[in-house]
Amino acid sequence: MNLLLISNSTNAGEGYLEYCRLNIVNFLKGSKANSVLFFPFAAVTFSYDEYEKKVQDKLAPLGITVQSIHRAANPKQAVAQAQAIMVGGGNTFHLLKCIYDLDLVEPVQAKVKSGSPYLGWSAGSNLACPTICTTNDMPIVEPRSFAAFNLIPFQINPHYLDAHPDGYAGETREQRIQEYIAANPNRYVVGLREGCMLYLQGKTLKLSGNRNLRVFKHGVEAKEYAADSDLQFLMQP
Repeated sequence: MNLLLISNSTNAGEGYLEYCRLNIVNFLKGSKANSVLFFPFAAVTFSYDEYEKKVQDKLAPLGITVQSIHRAANPKQAVAQAQAIMVGGGNTFHLLKCIYDLDLVEPVQAKVKSGSPYLGWSAGSNLACPTICTTNDMPIVEPRSFAAFNLIPFQINPHYLDAHPDGYAGETREQRIQEYIAANPNRYVVGLREGCMLYLQGKTLKLSGNRNLRVFKHGVEAKEYAADSDLQFLMQP
């Protein structure tokens, strides 16, 4: 499989997809893809047309055609014929519910496992995991299941933060992840900080970005890994 899993679309003080659009284009062209089938369903407070245009405006000048699946008369056929799958960020629960409503989980799994590139950011990265249980989003709608595309055997927490602001008495991000691994002791969780992304090419998993990722597993002290680290252990089922 060929996956590009990005933590976030926008770094503070930068334009939309500014820091990662060359990574996206190089990833796609490396797989000989110059068009993507875009999943806009994580958008809730703006339209799918707007989302498609927003992504298109950033990638079209670099030679990538973006077509949203919400325009497809036959979504399953659109998946089967796509050069690549791209899943945008937003609300993960809304995204997954729409995908279940269109009965697209298995078609996307089959497409990506046959070698077609998959890339996503934020909620789109969550969907590559076994479940969406490590999303940061509010469950504003109820999908049929929390089970996601299951393209990788570990969980991702995008936008991962270590911060615990002064005066804040609620749970930190790490405490929430500790709850997940206590309930799911056999699964790794990757805290993927902003400005970072994971590449899976074949069986090789690599981190790109100027920050470490943080790996959590029940009964093991959380550990930091830099871009040159061996991450193959995460791919063990």
